[in-house]
Amino acid sequence: MTNPVLIEVLRGAIVESVHRGAVAVFDADGKPVLEIGDTSKPVFPRSAVKAIQALPLVETGAADAYGFGSRELALACASHSGEPAHVELARSMLAKAGLDERALECGTHWPSNHEAEIALARAGGLPNALHNNCSGKHSGFLCTCVHSGIAHGGYVKARHGLQEMVRDAMQSVTGAVHSADERATDGCSIPTYAVPLKSFALGFARMATTSGFGPERAKAAKRLLSACMAEPFFVAGTGRADVALMEAAPGRIFAKGGAEGVHCAAIPELGLGIAIKCDDGAGRAGEAIAAAVLSGLLRADEALAAKLLEMANAPIQSRIGAEVGALRPTSALG
Repeated sequence: MTNPVLIEVLRGAIVESVHRGAVAVFDADGKPVLEIGDTSKPVFPRSAVKAIQALPLVETGAADAYGFGSRELALACASHSGEPAHVELARSMLAKAGLDERALECGTHWPSNHEAEIALARAGGLPNALHNNCSGKHSGFLCTCVHSGIAHGGYVKARHGLQEMVRDAMQSVTGAVHSADERATDGCSIPTYAVPLKSFALGFARMATTSGFGPERAKAAKRLLSACMAEPFFVAGTGRADVALMEAAPGRIFAKGGAEGVHCAAIPELGLGIAIKCDDGAGRAGEAIAAAVLSGLLRADEALAAKLLEMANAPIQSRIGAEVGALRPTSALG
């Protein structure tokens, strides 16, 4: 099955490029509300599922033991930009478990935020693992290990006790088997599993409603999504799409992007979960599709729907700031 074109890229009035993809919107009972393209095709969710992967941090009692509030929980679900506030909060999380950046096994890269990158270089500094966009998630992993009495060395390996806890949470929430046959390695070295796109939509509907969860998981899911919606900067960073989507409707939209054009979202008031995959892996298209889908689902709030649709039709600028084109959702998105 060939997925439809969901986003056109205009330069002037001419379509210069197109992005194909698939969209799944499900409720917590597994009922499809919207399906576009092949939603049964296995997809690696990458960082879009970090809120599910963070469940053990709360369920084991580690978050409470270390006094974590909404900012720490949001960072544990984050793909942050490496700005100073992100780095220092990750450092603080580790310190509460008696660790520092040397315990992180996520690797090192420069901050993705340009200003933070330039400031670090001008100061003569070099990036360390705390600047990795996944350092908050990994700090949460390490805190879970220490609190649970699990040796943290090699915590990124598939057979490590921590990753078994994460895999079990993913399986339970999405309803999809995460087996070795579907396993590969994510950019931050932890396992990632390819399962049907619609499974992630179901999973985030369940996270948003806590339907089918026991009391502890229900409290953990609500706490994590609430933290992300309350502190969107710590989920991403300055100027990022996830921040803009969540700030457009505070407390009403959860959004989290991942690499290779994946985006997951939830609308708690409607009890819906959303999963998106852009076939060519373009992040700009995944973000635009997410905004367009959210706009359609929230059309009853005309002002909000208009704001989200404006985000979906993001302008393209020249190097001097002139508007020379735009992204445009196609009729396939409704």
